[in-house]
Amino acid sequence: MTDTRIQIVSTIISAKWICPVRPQNTVLEDHSIIIDENRIIDVIETKKVASLYQTNQHFQLHHHIVTPGLINAHTHAAMNLFRGFADDQPLDTWLNDSIWPLEKKWVTPDFVHDGTLIACAEMLKSGITTFNEMYFYPEAASRAIKQSGMRANIGLFVMDYPSNYANDGEDYLMKGLEARDGWRDENLITSSLAPHAPYSVSDKTLNQVVTYANQLNLTIHMHVHETEHEINSSLKEYQLRPIERLNRLGILSPQFMAVHAVYLNDEDLNTLSKESASVIHCPTSNLKLGSGIAHIEALQKNHINVCIGTDGSASNNKQDVLHDMQLASLLAKGMTKNPAILDAKTSLEMVTINGAKALGLEDCIGSIEKGKLADLTVFNMDHISTLPMYDPMSHLVYAATREEVSHVWVNGLLQYEEGHLTSIDVQTCKDIALRWQLKLKQNV
Repeated sequence: MTDTRIQIVSTIISAKWICPVRPQNTVLEDHSIIIDENRIIDVIETKKVASLYQTNQHFQLHHHIVTPGLINAHTHAAMNLFRGFADDQPLDTWLNDSIWPLEKKWVTPDFVHDGTLIACAEMLKSGITTFNEMYFYPEAASRAIKQSGMRANIGLFVMDYPSNYANDGEDYLMKGLEARDGWRDENLITSSLAPHAPYSVSDKTLNQVVTYANQLNLTIHMHVHETEHEINSSLKEYQLRPIERLNRLGILSPQFMAVHAVYLNDEDLNTLSKESASVIHCPTSNLKLGSGIAHIEALQKNHINVCIGTDGSASNNKQDVLHDMQLASLLAKGMTKNPAILDAKTSLEMVTINGAKALGLEDCIGSIEKGKLADLTVFNMDHISTLPMYDPMSHLVYAATREEVSHVWVNGLLQYEEGHLTSIDVQTCKDIALRWQLKLKQNV
């Protein structure tokens, strides 16, 4: 007979260490996370669990660290199918001579669905539970995301140049909003408006973006200040730096996500800070394209929320936000000659709670707290490369890799366990990737 004081719950995760992110700089040892349906209802000492909770799904993780699910704050998921194309080129050449011609020839709803599904598989295996997407054919992406069981914010891609997907700014907006209607009732999918960049979107279209964002309470996700050329072109055409132009148009707000933000002067920093905008730092992509390195210390001094994105696999070339987190920390230390900057605590926040804040989801995800949704990533630290271990949080940032990811829960459901995905067949993804590889190799 069950003790009436004992609550039956969906899942119990008992771990050696938990890094909840909130409270800050906390590591809990020998604690358990109690999940009922899709929410965390308790975080308690493991020795107290038996007297309070019972479950058929009890995970005993004796050598593991549990963190909030990792958040990839910027990517173009379908571009996994372009992984390895157009390497070793600067951004302008990469876009104009390689990527945009490839996209014109190959990007279709099937391409986007297939590439997004492969990216979801890679991200889940890398400990990512949520990603912030920006690409063509968002309806096709949404079908792959639903199949994967991941959480995603899908950007409704907008620019003024014609593509296979749409003809002009208004056409992009209408098609994006129509696609959004198809997933509005999905618990795991949210939306943003995603104007590509200041140089590819006119004032007229940006005014429409602001109107719809305000009417529908949507975030805005945009590449900004990625290169010096972008800024110089804006000064020539508008006599304004891009951020100032966007601010005059009413684009900047706490709902604005500035991707890259590599070249910021004091005025730019002040504007972003005043408007409480977020910056998405993509260090691998910026380095690979030779664009530069964002000045994270300056962003921190101006109290700007900074999170981490991988960018697409055509410029990274992997969907591994843990690697980008580690790289961001090391770059900041090297640039400033200050080993204390971007410490382990701050770095972990950049791929968890800071990403949740940028997406407007900080009340739901980004930390391990009572009442939050159960998005969790687990790292098995019982490896020669992670032993001995004196500081679990330090090891996450400076020693662990995505190979240590052992379990991933999204919305209370186990989506990855010890090499096996729950909702995606890896062999199917491999077959899809090889079919596209053959098509592109024969026709490019």
